[in-house]
Amino acid sequence: MNQRAEQNAVGAPIDLVSVLIPAYNVAAYIKETLDSVFAQTYPHYQIVVINDGSPDTPALEEVLAPYLERITYIKQQNRGLSGARNTGIRAAKGNLVALLDGDDIWMPEYLEEQVKYLREHPEYDLVYCNARFFGDSIYDGMEYMKLCPSDGEATSAAIISRRCHVFVSVMARKEALAAIGFDEGLRSCEDFDCWIRFTAAGHRIGYQRGILVLYRKHKASLSANPTWMAEHNIKVLSKSLSLWPPEAEEARLLREARDIKTAELESTRGKVALQKGEIDSSVLHLRAANAFYRSAKMTAVIAVLSHAPWLAISAFKLRTRLFRAYRDEL
Repeated sequence: MNQRAEQNAVGAPIDLVSVLIPAYNVAAYIKETLDSVFAQTYPHYQIVVINDGSPDTPALEEVLAPYLERITYIKQQNRGLSGARNTGIRAAKGNLVALLDGDDIWMPEYLEEQVKYLREHPEYDLVYCNARFFGDSIYDGMEYMKLCPSDGEATSAAIISRRCHVFVSVMARKEALAAIGFDEGLRSCEDFDCWIRFTAAGHRIGYQRGILVLYRKHKASLSANPTWMAEHNIKVLSKSLSLWPPEAEEARLLREARDIKTAELESTRGKVALQKGEIDSSVLHLRAANAFYRSAKMTAVIAVLSHAPWLAISAFKLRTRLFRAYRDEL
């Protein structure tokens, strides 16, 4: 662990960054993650690895063994990402904390650039950056901010309406993030929930467009399950309504976003049911989605499903095969 020096050469305080790395089924990736931290150009950091009741603990601890003198290693019963991050915040010795997933990789200048931003912008309590996707994904090689843009100030309204997408590998002032924390009742979208509550409490979020993280996507990622993600997104949007009066603009945006996400969820459930050959269930979900979309195309699909289901199933299977062939060529 890199210890904090009290002052730099000119007598100014030195910021110590506590790097928080939750570990759950990441034994195959975490060496790359740790090595990317040790390769940082900014030398003042503490690494906290939180084993969140991981089923791959023997393999994980074998990988971590050579690093144990340089990291703080904590084992706990499984509490999800929120619980792991909250544990990491409590163990943090730095005045700044940085979140790093156990399968992602930092560019060498990540810490230096993020610390510099917070030093130069004392009005902000948290900063995020751009990233590049890699791994088993059709987005491999693409920029995060090309797919998930940020435009203007990252206010509560901007985050709710998805005008600003806060990338999860953030750096924050420890005191501010500890005061908000992560909701351990959420097993997904806990970061989205945190950013809404963070800004609702008056903390400001900044961002920079430099690519400082390689963001791994693989089939085991929770974010690879659209139904799971949509369900938790709706849960966050619903619980966030308590943060503002009903007539507030943020409350209106929350209700609007919840309606959109609910329609997306019903559409996804309809497609899943169709894939399984569950025609009645598919029609039910698609009708619920179309109550919001009022789409002529979806109306036609529902009609075909109701009167000629074999035709709809054949068309859906063909579309799926074509999409997979296109994805494999990328």
